[in-house]
Order: sequence, then structure tokens, then C-alpha cells
Amino acid sequence: MNKIAEASIWPHFETLTDPRQKGKIEHILQDIIIIALCAVISGANTWPEIYEYGMAKQTWLAAFLHLPNGIPSSDTFRRVFMLIDKDQFESCFISWINTVETVTEGQVIAIDGKTNRGTRDKTSGKSPIHVVSAWASENRITLGQVKTEEKSNEITAIPELLNLLEIKGCIVTIDAMGCQKAIAKKIIDKNADYVLALKGNQANLHEDVELFFNDALVNGFKDIKSDCYETIDGDHGRIVIRRYYTVSDIDWLAGKENWKGINIIGMAISENQMGDKVKVESRFYISSMENDAKEFGVAVRNHWGIENSVHWVLDVGFREDESRKRKGNSAFNFSILRHIAMNLLRKEKTIIRGMRTKRMKAGWSDAYLAKVLTAV
Repeated sequence: MNKIAEASIWPHFETLTDPRQKGKIEHILQDIIIIALCAVISGANTWPEIYEYGMAKQTWLAAFLHLPNGIPSSDTFRRVFMLIDKDQFESCFISWINTVETVTEGQVIAIDGKTNRGTRDKTSGKSPIHVVSAWASENRITLGQVKTEEKSNEITAIPELLNLLEIKGCIVTIDAMGCQKAIAKKIIDKNADYVLALKGNQANLHEDVELFFNDALVNGFKDIKSDCYETIDGDHGRIVIRRYYTVSDIDWLAGKENWKGINIIGMAISENQMGDKVKVESRFYISSMENDAKEFGVAVRNHWGIENSVHWVLDVGFREDESRKRKGNSAFNFSILRHIAMNLLRKEKTIIRGMRTKRMKAGWSDAYLAKVLTAV
């Protein structure tokens, strides 16, 4: 049997319910999904581009697909992905990830949201979709995502996403939007640790922690159970000094009893020096981790991997913000296709290039695309 037909990803999508009306089906659902995935890996960003890819590669695709009526039209691709149940499609994606990837204990799982700006429909007044994703820092893959209609809905989307993930022994990092008592409890109940950023949404808690650290810094953390870790990086004339402080003496913290598992408060100071200019930023956190500033600092630093390795790549490498898919589930389901493609391209390591270059190579070379599809 063709090696591509045996690729580990295909069986996980066989359980997907076909949303089309029986008696009017001309193309096999699995064929549609696989053609679309191959096309997205190879550089396609729209339904017409997926169709043109299929037409150009029909002979190659026929070696492992059925294609009873040739390549589906671009309207067929659009309509099918608009109708596919987004929760089922996401569950199939996570089933595949859980099979091919092992998320080791102690790994940082960064959770963050991204707005797909092109999905805004001004005519109907529909807001752009907002997708909350989970990123495994060591594996460098997306573990799952949940759609919301507004950024503010991250508060309800994050628990949904956590329910889908296997995070035992991991460190879950979330920005200030997700600093909620219910989310902290959910993470602890799943036998994981959390690092939650503080800002205005927890105004009193943020103010108390900030005042404490400012006073502690002035007094050199005298008589306080604290830890400190510092890193220095430099390139192109810029020097970045990062200092991380953790404190476990938090019995004084008002409302502490409402945050399940809380063990420390943390502070991250970033000092950017460029010539005579110096910019200093301070951020504050609560966490269930031990009083270890280095481990805390690694978690805080790794959280930004979801911005650089996921959100930026989706915008630059996959042109996500230019997407105009707005009907039904098409925008979210196409987002899942992008994440599958991104994960597969990252797992294929015979060439070390940017995402756009690897996508182009997959479009040029069927042999290279086969390597990407079978990367495990």
C-alpha cells in the first residue's frame, strides 16, 4: 500500500460525520480533506487555490485517493468545510496529536488567543473569529484550539480547551485574560501547575503583588523566602537583561484562599538597553510552582513562543490575517488545516528553512510533500 495512504493522520479523520445530504454526494469526504491538507501544506490559502492545486496534482493524488469524480470544485471545498462540525474536526485533530506526540511532564503549555481579522463581516455586523490555542514549547506543536466570537470569551474558551488536553505534570501559562479562579482550579484538578499573569482584570491582586515586590526590591528581600534568576542576552548592539523573582511568603495575600494551588507570586523584569536608551518593563504573576526563580523564568519566557512560533508564523507563513472565510464553520475548520500543516512541516526536519520556503518546496516536490505527510 502507498506509504502516504498509511500515514498516521488519516485514520483519525475517518470518524468524521459527513454533513452532506445523501444522494447528492459526488466526492468522498476523506478525499476532500486530504486534498485540502496537501494543498495548504503546499502553499494554498484559499478555496480556488486548493482546487487549482488538486487539478495540477490530480495524477499524483490519484495514487492514494479514490477520486471517483475527479477533483472537487472550489465551491465544493468551501461548502463542505463550511458544514463540517467544527468540534468533531477539532477532536479528530487532537486525537491525531495525542497519538503521534508525547507531552512530557514539566513542559510549558502556553495558552493564548489570536483574532483572525479577515473573518470580520462588516455587512452583517459579525465580529472576526477569535481562536484560543495551546502550544507545547518543547514539542513545538499546537495541541488544540477552541473558537470564540469575541476576545472577552477567552474566559469560557480556556476551560473548554483544557478539557480537551492531556496536561498532567505540565506547566500551563496564560496571560492576564485567563487569570481566573475557575481556570486555576481546572489546571490543578488536571494535575498540572499554572503561571497566570496579573493585570487590570484582577486589579486588587495585581496592585497588592506589585506593591509587595516594589517594597521587597528596595529592602533587598530581607527576611523574605525568595529566589532570583537573571539572564543576559545581546545582539546587534542591544542588551537584554531579564530578572525573575519568586516569593513563597504569601500568607498576607488577600484572597489567597480563593486561588486553588497558589504557592508563589512572581515578578519578571525586562531591561532593554540600546545605546543610551534603556527601557524597563515589569510583569507580575501568581503560580502553583515551587519557589524556584529559574524554573519560573523559563516558564514565563517560553510563554511567548506561542506569539513567535504560532501567531507570527500563521500571519507571515500562512497569510491567516488575509483570509476572508466567513460562512458557517469554514474559518475555524480552515484554521485547523493550517495548524495541522504547520505541525507536519515542523516535524519534517530534513531541510531547515522558514515555513514559507518549506511550503513552496512541498508544492514543487511531490517527494518532499510525501515526507511531510508521513513525518511522525
